[in-house]
Amino acid sequence: MTSRRETFALLAGWPAAAALGAAPREAWGAEGAPLKLAPRSKLVIVGDSITDSGRARPVGEGLFDAIGKGYVAMVDALLGAVYPDYAIRVVNQGISGNTVRDLKSRWQTDVLDLKPDWVAVMVGANDVWRQYDSPLRAETHVLLPDYEQTYEELITTTRPLVKGLVLMTPFHIEPSKADAMRAQMDRYGVVVKALAARHGTLLVDTQAAFDEVLKTYYSATLSWDRIQRVRQRHRLLVATLRRMT
Repeated sequence: MTSRRETFALLAGWPAAAALGAAPREAWGAEGAPLKLAPRSKLVIVGDSITDSGRARPVGEGLFDAIGKGYVAMVDALLGAVYPDYAIRVVNQGISGNTVRDLKSRWQTDVLDLKPDWVAVMVGANDVWRQYDSPLRAETHVLLPDYEQTYEELITTTRPLVKGLVLMTPFHIEPSKADAMRAQMDRYGVVVKALAARHGTLLVDTQAAFDEVLKTYYSATLSWDRIQRVRQRHRLLVATLRRMT
């Protein structure tokens, strides 16, 4: 089981060995400790349906299920539980079905106008998926060069305006790398990794985390369509945040 300490190693910026150690909360959560998110920071998480998970419109923040029922809500709950004194605001701006082109069309109003301190992005599933579930609707396809160029535009626009930017690779819950859609998703993940390295952002390799779990679980146990729906998937995404060191 992933502990709260492991989960928030991502946000604390610890080396892996320290993240797995037995340091008490006061050693890593107190004022002045190396938590990347400063007190009273606003973290906007943006993406597609994986992020959306039923969040409120126009802004996914507030009471009850306004922040959605997925990994964003879990991040918010864990930050509130482990760092209540930091009063960190987490805002969910995912929209089901979005591609990176869709993010670009709403980036100003749905991200920049909220004046975030940190932005986390996970997009790419639909960019790839439409190539396979709607192969004849070419206008819906976001091919790799367009994906990279559009994503880079978002990064270069946002990077100077925020304290931190986190890129999360898209993933496909399929253990066979020979599977056509998995192979394509991996190519898009390579682009995200290259963009993170090029622009000095934090990177979360979600595919690597799912690959580890898929050594034990059959893919449909985690997700019937290999991308959505199952709560364990959201828990794993939260746990994967520790890889942001």
